[in-house]
Amino acid sequence: MLKNVKNRMFTHAIVRQPALSMIKGITTADLGIPDINLAQQQYKDYVDALRSCGLEIIQLESDEEYPDSVFVEDTAVLTADMAIITNPKPESRKGEIREIESLLRDIHPNLSKINSPGTIEGGDVLQVEDRFYIGMSERTNASGADQFTEILEENSYQGIKTPMENLLHLKTGVSYLGENTIVLYGSLVDEPLFDSFNKIVIQKDEAYAANCIRVNDYVLMPKGYPKAQSIIEKAGFLTILLGMSEFRKLDGGLSCLSLRF
Repeated sequence: MLKNVKNRMFTHAIVRQPALSMIKGITTADLGIPDINLAQQQYKDYVDALRSCGLEIIQLESDEEYPDSVFVEDTAVLTADMAIITNPKPESRKGEIREIESLLRDIHPNLSKINSPGTIEGGDVLQVEDRFYIGMSERTNASGADQFTEILEENSYQGIKTPMENLLHLKTGVSYLGENTIVLYGSLVDEPLFDSFNKIVIQKDEAYAANCIRVNDYVLMPKGYPKAQSIIEKAGFLTILLGMSEFRKLDGGLSCLSLRF
């Protein structure tokens, strides 16, 4: 049975079409080169799923100059009343923020930026109500986390630095589903910061499924992880399954492909 949903969490999503150049994107995975035709179909299915959850889509054109630009989540963090432009660590990604910043200035009058030497990427930021867990990864440094926390506090939010091991981004290993329920994998399972949550633990052989997203009445999950799907559904959530194979080849997950607000 679906858990009671007090209100609709999201009304809009910003997405960007995958560029043909994505085959040159940054990756630590050893899964081969993305099939661009399949990636485009998987992207379309993803956007259709967001629409089916009730979101209005703001779609940006592909940007061939930036192979990783389909992963818009890393460029900003959004709430209903605040927008923070991040500062991605890889030099090849820093230019991605320009168009996002221009767009958000029209949407969010309350806009802030993270400045060098601080680096932070949206994939390292997990919002849980009025708290933001900030993963201290190779992509997010102390200066970036401190700047981010200062901006949060100015807007009556809380920032919590979160230790992590063997994960590219924080949200590679943790997702918040609402109703005090959290999905966890790896070292984050035993992280004391998450002890107060109802935990859904993802096993090692289905680790990729730890990156899922609650979008209003549904949880969007990667296709092909039946144990994770079963435990999330048994916890009371409705799921939508999506193929993500081509984005996984670039270390990308479901949360990476949109900025939801």
